[in-house]
Order: sequence, then structure tokens, then C-alpha cells
Amino acid sequence: MNEIAEETRSTYENFEVEKDIYYFKVGRLGLVSFHGRNYNIKKSITAEQLNNYISSGQFIKVSSNCYVNARKVLSVTGGLICFDRSYSEANQIHVPKWRQNGIKSQLSAHKPLAM
Repeated sequence: MNEIAEETRSTYENFEVEKDIYYFKVGRLGLVSFHGRNYNIKKSITAEQLNNYISSGQFIKVSSNCYVNARKVLSVTGGLICFDRSYSEANQIHVPKWRQNGIKSQLSAHKPLAM
């Protein structure tokens, strides 16, 4: 039992933001909530780390505190950004429909989307 807990802890501590994360939300005092395929991780990061993620161009701002990984977006339609073919609620986020076209144009610079 202890080995499983250690392995799980290792997985969560060693995730790669650019590779594993669908999107992240910025909270107060440097606390960021990272959302991946099967997990959500809250972690404190420095302002410099956050700025590096945002300025890399890989993460696109979809709301005041939410950034999506452009490489992980499967589709943008009906006010939803989907990250997985299962279309489960855990693997999608809502975006305002009025922002949808701007997000699509930003994403098209990264890769073609199925829309």
C-alpha cells in the first residue's frame, strides 16, 4: 500500500506542465491549479515560472485566470473547449461564445482543429 502511495506522489510531483497539462487556472498568492487527463494538482509556483508558461505561446488565455494548452485542444465548439474524445465533463472547459472565434484563430496558429 505504501509503494502505491509513493508512486502516486511521484507521478504528481514530476508532471511536465507543457506535456501533461490540458489547462491551468491561476489563483491567489501564486497558487495554480493544473488540470490533466486524470488529475487536478494545486501547486505554488513563482511569478517567473508562471510568466514563462504564459509567454511561451503554448498556453492561450481563455478567461481572466484560465490558460489552455494549445497542443492539447481537440476541438472548440458550442462554448466548450474539449481535450479528449470521451467528451466527459472533466476533459472540457466552458468559454464564452463571444470569445470562441478569437480562441479558434489563436489555436489555428498552433495546429489545425476539428471544428
